[in-house]
Amino acid sequence: MVNEVVHCLHPRPGELAVDCTLGGGGHALAILECLQPGGRLIGLDVDPLELPRTADRLRERGFGPRAFVPYHANFADLPAVLAGDGVAVADVILADLGVSSMQHDTPARGFSSKTVGPLDLRMNPSRGETAAQLVARSSEEVLVSMLQENADEPQAQLIAAILTRERPPTTHALERVVRLGLNAAVPDLPNAAVKMSVRRTLQALRIAVNDEFSSLETLLQVLPQCLAPGGRVAVLTFHSGEDRRVKKAFQAGRRAGVYTEIADQVIRATKEETFANRRASSAKLRWALRALH
Repeated sequence: MVNEVVHCLHPRPGELAVDCTLGGGGHALAILECLQPGGRLIGLDVDPLELPRTADRLRERGFGPRAFVPYHANFADLPAVLAGDGVAVADVILADLGVSSMQHDTPARGFSSKTVGPLDLRMNPSRGETAAQLVARSSEEVLVSMLQENADEPQAQLIAAILTRERPPTTHALERVVRLGLNAAVPDLPNAAVKMSVRRTLQALRIAVNDEFSSLETLLQVLPQCLAPGGRVAVLTFHSGEDRRVKKAFQAGRRAGVYTEIADQVIRATKEETFANRRASSAKLRWALRALH
């Protein structure tokens, strides 16, 4: 949704922008091109493996230190990053909350059950416990709550019991035990529903391992103080738990007079993009405009 993001944020030459989740740099590159001449983009990413690779790609496109500065940081630390850069506020802020394609397509990171890999799911593989370790120490009740709150999983009770019994150490093991367990317990459940339950299980564990909701809620709280008067913010979400939080925060901000305008309806990817990239099918884009005072 690069075109939609740029349209919502409307970055202008000379402005300061922040990409809170640099990822592969697709959004950052489009925004940087709009900021020239004279504009700057600060890029944040919690992933220490992909950040330098993306920074190198943007450098190769001609964006030197004056135009682009990368920071290894969680977007919840946005105020500290801005202060460390010597600025108070940004004109444009973007947060793309999805897993990057590089992370998803790297088996060793454990983000997909389509390839063999450890059940890891950490955005920063040098910190914290893996998803396998989380499953190994969690009670059935904790896993039920995790699946319900992080993924709205309708088979949460059954899947939690399976995970508690099997404690899968790899992505393939998780896919297999959940698939076989659901097929045995709910034989009439369609294959498509089983596949979605596997995806939601991985999603729920990823959110828990990376404490994603807490970080998102912190970002939403600090956004107004990080935006210049008249500044624009856009957030791309990929499931209902994220979208609910963004929607409520923007609505509350408009009622409080912090935002003068917000997206009343989510913006979706075009049919053409969804056809070319199935991962875009669940994307929801919301935006807000900071008040002038």
